[in-house]
Amino acid sequence: RRAVSGETGLGDNSDLLYTVPVEIGGVVTAAHLDTGSSDLWITSDACTATSCNGAATATRYTMSTFNDSGSSVVMQFGDSATGTSASGPIGFDTATVAGIAIQNQVFSAVNTTDNTVVKYGAAGIFGLSFPSGSKIQESIVTDRSGSLTETDDFVTGTYQYGPLLARIAMTNALDMPMFAIELQRATIDVGGQDGVLTVGTLPEGVDNSSLTWVPVRLYKPDEGGLRAPTFAPDEVYPFRWEIDIDGVFLDGKRVADSTIPANGVSPSGISALIDTGNSLLRGPSDVVNNILSSVSTTYDPTRSNSAATLPCDVPHTLAFQIGGKMFPVDPRDFIGEASNDASTCVADNLVATDPPSLGALFRWSLGDPFMKSNLVAFHYGNLTHPSV
Repeated sequence: RRAVSGETGLGDNSDLLYTVPVEIGGVVTAAHLDTGSSDLWITSDACTATSCNGAATATRYTMSTFNDSGSSVVMQFGDSATGTSASGPIGFDTATVAGIAIQNQVFSAVNTTDNTVVKYGAAGIFGLSFPSGSKIQESIVTDRSGSLTETDDFVTGTYQYGPLLARIAMTNALDMPMFAIELQRATIDVGGQDGVLTVGTLPEGVDNSSLTWVPVRLYKPDEGGLRAPTFAPDEVYPFRWEIDIDGVFLDGKRVADSTIPANGVSPSGISALIDTGNSLLRGPSDVVNNILSSVSTTYDPTRSNSAATLPCDVPHTLAFQIGGKMFPVDPRDFIGEASNDASTCVADNLVATDPPSLGALFRWSLGDPFMKSNLVAFHYGNLTHPSV
């Protein structure tokens, strides 16, 4: 049997929101590419302008063809400063991405959301993270099997009720159980490299030896992770695409680590979420203030909404050391132009986020600015027995 792989180009709204074409129920629409969440949801024609954050900007799902599971879901996104939600019934339909189709895919036909992606060319979100973070899988398994005090049905139900790419990976039809993402810069690299989602293999021309592979962080139950099933009692499961980082560097010098305490947890080391659903770089407030104060004489961390302005012709490189290797962010992705002044820029792509907490152990969220400078490959491994 020939191994399956595929690729698809990405839509790009101002280098801030990236979409991928997804076919669901015979209708092709645009879904926001999000490695920070696990679920597939598409706004439906049951939406109103009030319930779904305005008029449709992409094709919505038609409820007349909806195969209802009888379950519904509420999904939360973002941090304490930027949190949004989406909710609706859960159904089944054939879903296709990058030319690869799978039948009976669970998804939510959302009828209520305040998520801003629907205002900017997306009908919903295509989550590419792990089953343990799937609210859709949790909802449907709970409704059919009862409380998840034991997780046997949840883990074994991943093939039937899990996220789209995870289910495709579990078919063993892919060349490799993985995907890779390359983001484009349409606003400052006109005519540059197109963004691509590659499924089942590495992108064309990329050799495995050129990559730095690091393990995904595993979440123990007392850290907010999935409890091990009785048939694999020693397993610890990944929760999201979160990796350890060795340090953060500004213009070649290491920045001091955060001293802000975690909230109710004691995570080891410093980790970062790799998140295409985040258009910014997010980090601990004390480290962010340190960095912005270093590059800008106008930035005042004691003032809310203080702008970190700086000359556009003085580049600054923020880099993250991962697996012993430096991964820089292009200086152009660290700043943006200040209004009405082409010579003055503002470091507005770095903001503060919440300290580590239960179910969210990371201190950093490396969003699109990081991904534009670095090809990232994601390997699922064994989804039911991660240690194998």
